[in-house]
Amino acid sequence: MTTEDLSGMGPLVARLGRAGQRLRYADRARPWVLDSAVVVLVLVVFCLPDLLHAAGLVGGTGDGDAPRRFRVVFTRLPLAGMAALQAGLVLPLLWRRRAPAVAFGAVTAVFALQWAVGAALRADVALLVALYSLTLHGRLRQLPWACAVTAGALGLVAARLSAAVPVGDALFFLLSTATAALTLGLVIRVRRAQLAGLRDRAARLEIERDQRGRLAVAAERARVAREMHDIVGHNLSVIITLADAGAYATAACPERGEEALHLIGDAGRQALGELRRVLGVLRDPDGPRAEPGLSPQPGLADLDALCEAVRAAGLEVVYRTAGDVDALDSGVQLAVHRIVQEALTNTLKHAGAGARASLAVVVEDARLTVTVQDSGPSAPAGRPGPANEEGHGLVGMRERAALYGGHLSAGPAGGGWTVCATLDLTPRAGVR
Repeated sequence: MTTEDLSGMGPLVARLGRAGQRLRYADRARPWVLDSAVVVLVLVVFCLPDLLHAAGLVGGTGDGDAPRRFRVVFTRLPLAGMAALQAGLVLPLLWRRRAPAVAFGAVTAVFALQWAVGAALRADVALLVALYSLTLHGRLRQLPWACAVTAGALGLVAARLSAAVPVGDALFFLLSTATAALTLGLVIRVRRAQLAGLRDRAARLEIERDQRGRLAVAAERARVAREMHDIVGHNLSVIITLADAGAYATAACPERGEEALHLIGDAGRQALGELRRVLGVLRDPDGPRAEPGLSPQPGLADLDALCEAVRAAGLEVVYRTAGDVDALDSGVQLAVHRIVQEALTNTLKHAGAGARASLAVVVEDARLTVTVQDSGPSAPAGRPGPANEEGHGLVGMRERAALYGGHLSAGPAGGGWTVCATLDLTPRAGVR
């Protein structure tokens, strides 16, 4: 077959596939139509010629025209008896899919009765149709006894034909025909099971894909929520502290109040810019208002500016680093920046202005340690709120440390509060 022939078969195969699909849809909607069509086809092709010949309406190779050795084997039936046997063979096929075992049993019983009286009918093909239907639609555990019953019925036929054909030859031909019907049913059944398995697998893969998409969305929402918590919580704490300090300083020193207002404006603009940057990733990049680019995530280089903002709010911060901090990747630097931001925000919120905080970022081999320790509130009332109450800030810091195989500890120490985070810088498998 040439390439042109193969290419020309494409549209034909497609049309046949679409026709088969429409036929399957129609069969699911009205299954009785196909069952009735099979019965009508068998009646027209196999039953009608025998009836017309028995009525003498047509000639042909009937019993009188057959060789003498076959004429002595078969019994000539009257028209009514032949019609009754044909109806018994063909009509049970109406239930060949709904009740395949019942249909096979009825056809086999009529088939055995017919050959017991020595009659031969073309409608005997109904036995093969019933065997095929039982193999395709019935239970697999019914096949052994169905094969045994079929072999027994065909053995009866071979015995009846023994006067004209050797029993072995007759059995070989008859059993081969029954095996073909059985094999065809098994092949189609296996094929349908494979297609059902593929459809089920495709459905499960689609569900898993949707679940992965939902998990990714949830993870992104959690990340954005952490970023917004860090940004809003820190800047609002700075703004509130500056506003309180400015309110007290306005009466005594208006210049300090004006300076506090300028610092509040700077902190608000910084918070607004960071929020726009974080929320910008949620916009549609193809939208008309998409930003041409986003500023980089904060890192260790931004800790100086963070400390200056906190100092402006009245918290004294001493910042030092040790080790090769510039070699850290952007993800580690972002995690360190957010941990420091949250820790200093908590210090400013609970210890208040006038407190002193010490910040240390130390890199030793494959470990990074971040320590934020404050001197505690200047007032004797102590840190507000229950000591064992853990807010979302500590949870977020622990999550960021856990992303890099680290851990975080936080608690009172020496009248103040200490936050210590340790991150593992060992490269993970599969990450370069």
